[in-house]
Amino acid sequence: MSESNTAAASAADQNGAVPGEPVKSDENSRRGNWGNQIEFVLTSVGYAVGLGNVWRFPYLCYRNGGGAFMFPYFIMLVFCGIPLFFLELSFGQFASQGCLGVWKISPMFKGVGYGMMVVSTYIGIYYNVVICLAFYYFFMSMTNLLPWTYCNNPWNTPDCSGVVSSGHYLNNSLANSTSSLMSGVSEVVNRTKRTSPSEEYWKHYVLDISDDIGNFGEVRLPILGCLAVAWLVVFLCLIRGVKSSGKVVYFTATFPYLVLTILFIRGITLDGAINGIKYYLTPQWHKVLDAKVWGDAASQIFYSLGCAWGGLITMASYNKFHNNCFRDSIIISITNCATSVYAGFVIFSILGFMANHLNVPVSEVADHGPGLAFVAYPEALTLLPISPLWSLLFFFMLILLGLGTQFCLLETLVTAIVDEIGTDWIMKHKTVVTLSVAIVGFLLGVPLTTQAGIYWLLLMDNYAASFSLVIISCIMCVCVMYIYGHVNYFKDVEMMLGFPPPLFFKVCWRFISPVIIFCILVFTVIQYKPITYNDYVYPGWSLAVGFCMALSSVICIPIYALYKISRSPGATFRERLKNACRCDPKWGPALREHRTGRYAPMACEEVVESRPLKEKEDLKEEEKGRRDEINLTTHGSNGSTNTHNNPSA
Repeated sequence: MSESNTAAASAADQNGAVPGEPVKSDENSRRGNWGNQIEFVLTSVGYAVGLGNVWRFPYLCYRNGGGAFMFPYFIMLVFCGIPLFFLELSFGQFASQGCLGVWKISPMFKGVGYGMMVVSTYIGIYYNVVICLAFYYFFMSMTNLLPWTYCNNPWNTPDCSGVVSSGHYLNNSLANSTSSLMSGVSEVVNRTKRTSPSEEYWKHYVLDISDDIGNFGEVRLPILGCLAVAWLVVFLCLIRGVKSSGKVVYFTATFPYLVLTILFIRGITLDGAINGIKYYLTPQWHKVLDAKVWGDAASQIFYSLGCAWGGLITMASYNKFHNNCFRDSIIISITNCATSVYAGFVIFSILGFMANHLNVPVSEVADHGPGLAFVAYPEALTLLPISPLWSLLFFFMLILLGLGTQFCLLETLVTAIVDEIGTDWIMKHKTVVTLSVAIVGFLLGVPLTTQAGIYWLLLMDNYAASFSLVIISCIMCVCVMYIYGHVNYFKDVEMMLGFPPPLFFKVCWRFISPVIIFCILVFTVIQYKPITYNDYVYPGWSLAVGFCMALSSVICIPIYALYKISRSPGATFRERLKNACRCDPKWGPALREHRTGRYAPMACEEVVESRPLKEKEDLKEEEKGRRDEINLTTHGSNGSTNTHNNPSA
């Protein structure tokens, strides 16, 4: 009986199980694994395909000259996005650790992991505010008449001009609404500035926007309530970590495509939709020379694919060791890119329809910024029969898109904390950590629910999750390829997948991706322009706050590097630097059963090959001494020990 218990305990220890708990079917019982690979792929698709595909990508195309944005976008995707996506997936899967634990590969660069946590924190705070706005519109759509349909509301201004006439209140047919619209075109043209009911509903009722970023005004209680609902939903879906979120994504990652398809079919049948699509596809090549366009393309790749957030590393860490993450990275990246382009058709078909009937250029139809999804879409929905139903479906889709990304952002922070502490208690009580992080995230998001909240949201979006992502990705690529060594990492990937990385990815990891990212960073800094929102120009102090947010994630890298160097052994700075860069002895596969070859406990000959010369000699001497001790001792036939170098024994 005791032998069986010992064997079970040994198996549990080998499998990483928490002592005292039964051994589970997961490959890594201590941390857990995905229920199956479909859950991982769907979760990663949900993580990559988020609000940015509907809200940010069409917005960047709109701002950067339509189809001209496609060229730098696909260049960044092929040479930076997909290679870095594969790099992060393989990185996390090989070590089975979150964004902090993986830096055993080179402890001096653990600050990169902390930088990823800071970025994920910023994004998680304002991303859930966007989700809560979708919740708000979802709840406000539960009515017979959408409140942004007409211009006869207390919050409307004389400049308001709707696409549906108030005289046809009871008639929801598209033909009659179009007719009423055409009769009012001359009146609209004579206005100095036309604003839609949905735009005024967004600005004057939902946000009740203040006149300055420093004028917070009051907290918008309905939005605050929706923010609480958003965080509650995220927490409940992650209450059991990847075990619960892996089941939720079967719905959250697939349903949005159904709604997008319905809206696409409806959009292309509208008058003038072709004009919007032409604006979307026709490149304005002079804008390709603007570094801001390339900077936006790089930022969008990182923003949309989730590179440098730490989420990809975290999600991949729950994979089984030999999962084909190369295949997964191609599938997820292509799906994400295709969804962005697909959503752009839906957006621009609606913008073309609106521009056609208002007799204005497509570029003047809607606001810049996140309000695009809360202005252009809502107005288009008022033209559809049974518009409240379509509005419910659309904003429900936005909620699901946002939640898919928010799940991974929260799990990234929770996993990093739990892996870093690593005690049995915190492993068993991971739910407490999840709840604590959710509460802190809610409290930090409260200022974004004030009347100045939209200014702060845009500030965080433009600075906290922009060029800092580029810097973090570049440093991570350089560290893995040049500090740890590309030969070592290629062997690690081959050991995990059964085949080495393709030549294209080897070249991108070592040369192309870091160089392109660095050039984009330089040009973005040279052609930097201060952020604006419509006609509002941000004051200097707010821009300083934005730069501080951006630097707060990057500054983690040198600060931790200096700390690690100061704590490393060595008589000179050079020796300390070498020791700080050297991979930790615990680096490698998390489970003992996978630590083969040069990671095997007794495979000193293989391990020393990747060490500096001095350490190679020390390890070889240690192994030689151990072998000498073994050779000096033999066992007799009766089990007694005879020592040959001591005849008197």
